[in-house]
Amino acid sequence: MAGLAAASMDQAERSDDVSMDELWRLAETAGAEPVGAVLQTRDKPNPHSFLGMGKVQELKDLVENEGCDLVMFDNDLTPSQARVLEEALGVRVLDRTGLILDIFAQRAHTREGKLQVELAQYRYLLPRLTGMWTHLKRQAGTSAPIGTRGPGETQLETDRRHIRRRIQKLSEELEQVRRVRGTQRRQRERNAVPVVALVGYTNAGKSTLLNTLTGDSIQTGDRLFDTLDTTTRRLDLAEGGQALLSDTVGFIRKLPTELVDAFKATLEELTYADLLLHVIDISNPDWETQARVVDDLIVRLGAGQTPCLRVYNKCDAYFGRLPSGEDEICVCARTGEGTAALLYAVGRKLSGDLTRVELRVPYDQSGLVERLRREANVLDVRYTDEGAEVLAVVRPALRDAVRPYEVERHG
Repeated sequence: MAGLAAASMDQAERSDDVSMDELWRLAETAGAEPVGAVLQTRDKPNPHSFLGMGKVQELKDLVENEGCDLVMFDNDLTPSQARVLEEALGVRVLDRTGLILDIFAQRAHTREGKLQVELAQYRYLLPRLTGMWTHLKRQAGTSAPIGTRGPGETQLETDRRHIRRRIQKLSEELEQVRRVRGTQRRQRERNAVPVVALVGYTNAGKSTLLNTLTGDSIQTGDRLFDTLDTTTRRLDLAEGGQALLSDTVGFIRKLPTELVDAFKATLEELTYADLLLHVIDISNPDWETQARVVDDLIVRLGAGQTPCLRVYNKCDAYFGRLPSGEDEICVCARTGEGTAALLYAVGRKLSGDLTRVELRVPYDQSGLVERLRREANVLDVRYTDEGAEVLAVVRPALRDAVRPYEVERHG
């Protein structure tokens, strides 16, 4: 079992009933059984123990009465604060970042995802090693046993060097992942295939929406961070044409810096997308705050100038006045309601670069037809005595190549 604790702090770090509810769900997602919560309001945290000593005693009583073996904090703790709290409470202490990292470690399935989580874990662990090895003394000085005086090397120092080497290796492997992604991205650009990225708060329904729009069957669930590894599928647009639709890891308030840095290889895809679909769970009472968290992270990741549609999901469970605007679409991803309008809006956003053409391609230019199949959206092909009659939607990169074969319609 696990107890939950948080202390209110200034600005973005402040905890409240909403964030405590979220912490409770995070704990359940990680596999814990929460049994209680303690919330303290302070102007600033106690630099020594984070909570005031009276609140620490209250928490200790809860731990003993409920038989807890773990206490989770809604804020990040310094290594020394965590060490003091563990000594005072007599159980293991985990802060919000450590909890989220644990969930990510459970959910990562692809090699890339596992690399990113491991890198984030090591970056989180490195400054906390001292507290894990307080029982070790440096093997030097007059009090050292005979034969061990001198510079020596403690287990702590060995572990630090090992972790630094591992961080360097993981960083190099992820840099290779970024290079591969760059190659794939350039290929997509050559093929003129637009990319649409799903972004949103965790559990907003992004994966369900991807399934509905593409006919896929990616596993979904009512759990935080149910999707961690990026998924990309082809999307057929309402007015013809295709795009690539990518699902990304869900965001959350107080998203650990270690995770943002480690997941850059994945998250930087947002900066290269042609369009973002910001999926918002409008049935959540805190949806406006969640939307702001996502908007802030989009800017932080360098994608603030990317065109964006706000997709309000779970509208069937919302009883207020629904948002309406040129770039706002209301849907129910579970039933498919509103997705036709969404596909039309996506096509409209992307259509500035698309042109529908009717072509008559001679047989001695059959290579162009194959190129169209690879690099455009071919709507229809008919073969006649004169050649292939092709109806297609093309991007600007193909306009010069197809122009000599366009069929002129009169009247």
